[in-house]
Amino acid sequence: MMFQKSPPPKPFENPALEPVRPEPSVRRAADDVETVVGPSVNVEGDFASEGNIIVKGTVAGSVHTSRHLSVEQGAKITANVRAGSAKIAGEVKGNMKVKETLELTSTARVVGDIEVVTLVVEAGALIYGRVIMPGLEVAEPKRVKNPLLKKIDETPSALV
Repeated sequence: MMFQKSPPPKPFENPALEPVRPEPSVRRAADDVETVVGPSVNVEGDFASEGNIIVKGTVAGSVHTSRHLSVEQGAKITANVRAGSAKIAGEVKGNMKVKETLELTSTARVVGDIEVVTLVVEAGALIYGRVIMPGLEVAEPKRVKNPLLKKIDETPSALV
C-alpha cells in the first residue's frame, strides 16, 4: 500500500462530509461478492445472480450463478444448484451442475447428483449421489456371448 500526501481541502468545504472513495483495487475486491445470504436469512424460491454468492443461511428452491457459489459451514441449500464454480462446506440437498471446479471441504454434505469438470474432495466430505464428469466419452462395453455361461431361462428345471 502506498502512502501519499492528500491535497489540501478546498476553501469553504468540510472534508469530513465528503464521501470516502476507496482505491480502485479495494473496490474491485468488494465487488467480487455480489450476494450474501446471512446466517439468519431463509430464502425460499428461485435464487439467481450473475455475481458471486455466499450462503451462510438456508436456501430452498433453486440457486443459479454464472460465477462462484460458496456454501459455508452450517449453511443449508435444499435446491438444484448451477454455478460457474463452487466451494461447499455446508449441506446441499439437490443436484449440482458446476461448469468448472467444485471443492467439497471436510464438513460438506451433498445429497444429489453432481456434474462437474473438476472435483476436489477433502477427507470427511460426504456425497450421496452420482458424480458425472463430462469430457471423457466412455463407450458401452461390448457384450460377448459366452457359450459356457447359460441364461437362467436355459437352466434345466431339474436344477431349479
